[in-house]
Amino acid sequence: MSEKPIQVLIIDDHQLIIDGLKSVLFGEDDVAFAGGSNSLDEALEFLANNKIDLILADINLPGSSGIEAARQIRQLYPEIKILALTMHEDISIIAQMVEAGASGYILKRTNMNEVLDAIRIVAAGGKYLGQDVQSIMMENLSANNYINSNSSKPDSSFEALTKREKEVLGLIAREMTNEEIGEKLFISERTVETHRRNIFTKTNAKSIVGLIKYAIAHGLVASEDAER
Repeated sequence: MSEKPIQVLIIDDHQLIIDGLKSVLFGEDDVAFAGGSNSLDEALEFLANNKIDLILADINLPGSSGIEAARQIRQLYPEIKILALTMHEDISIIAQMVEAGASGYILKRTNMNEVLDAIRIVAAGGKYLGQDVQSIMMENLSANNYINSNSSKPDSSFEALTKREKEVLGLIAREMTNEEIGEKLFISERTVETHRRNIFTKTNAKSIVGLIKYAIAHGLVASEDAER
């Protein structure tokens, strides 16, 4: 009846953080502390000899960044989920970490109950942005919207999107695959890919993160979907 606990590796340059999280995880039945590493090199050595489900990774690491760590680990071990746990609140760093392969991003000031919730959601294949991170993103979007609203020029990129492209964009922002979007809209994957290319061109977005921000800014993603 009991399932195997989620095996967690913590990568942080502060041993105190690793030890503190270790003590918390030891109190959980469904989450287990598998090990701790102070650098990317140590983590890669550990991963070569141990089965891990999820990695809690800081951004600041000696000799490398958590962003580079996420990128390398996702390439070598695509089945391992990555959850950023850091003090960095810069929107560009959040975006880079997500683009590098992280499925979640939480701040170190987050309470432990939310950290555990994030671990469980990400390990199960979901996405998780901490409440503080969501606030940061929304403030950033509000600032951008203020700038746009004070411009005499309308957002021609959004007006240029067709109704179908807006539907596809909303589903992309919910992180659905081409296959899932095709099934939902009753169109082929090839048609979805064509819409996707057109959306990137019309919105001038450079990444999926950029598309998600664009979709949120234009009301194509409901709050409950963003928190999924």
